[in-house]
Amino acid sequence: MFLRTTRNSKPHINTLDDFGIASHSGAAVSLNEITYRKGTEVYGEKEPAEYVYQVKKGAVRTYKLLSDGRRQIGAFHLVGDIFGLADDDAHRFTAEAIIETTLRLIKRQTLETVAETNNLITRELLSMATLNLKHVEDHMLLLGRKDSVERVAAFLVEMDERVASQVMALPMTRRDIADYLGLTLETVSRALSKMRRAGLLDFVGSTQRKIIILDRARLRAAEFQRQ
Repeated sequence: MFLRTTRNSKPHINTLDDFGIASHSGAAVSLNEITYRKGTEVYGEKEPAEYVYQVKKGAVRTYKLLSDGRRQIGAFHLVGDIFGLADDDAHRFTAEAIIETTLRLIKRQTLETVAETNNLITRELLSMATLNLKHVEDHMLLLGRKDSVERVAAFLVEMDERVASQVMALPMTRRDIADYLGLTLETVSRALSKMRRAGLLDFVGSTQRKIIILDRARLRAAEFQRQ
């Protein structure tokens, strides 16, 4: 059983533009803002999909527990990301705060009601659904066709693009990365060490969660494997 411990639940009156969905209508909507402690479940698999979420601070992982006890992470949601747009009445994954995380919440019914009278919002939601589908397809290709080093390189390229900072501070652990890429913890560590020796990246600090990408072109091409 997961323990949900949250704090700082605050109702706010905002617009959908504040939530990251362009509407240009200025119509007021009610958003809740909740802070979740590290490791706290946001929602569980098969629970009713009543809310849509935006990450204001922190990071969230969504995952499934497989029949053999392994965990498969489906996605990482970082600051500004919107998630929880289920295509059914129930969530297919469990969502959990990776670190202390503040989320904005809007009722799914409210979003659907506003979308009925605003074509721009409808297009925005369709665009989000399309991007989510693309991510799922890319993730399947990554798991099915690439070797371990290529998977880790692809993950770093994705995070580098999303974080867009000289020093990439990753909120997730190597175990998280392994469960996202379908690898073991040891394999991820070996791949990162190999990239460091090849001069593609370097670590900042003792935790090795802060990474500097030194050669983005070679990281994208994973050419160092053939040298």
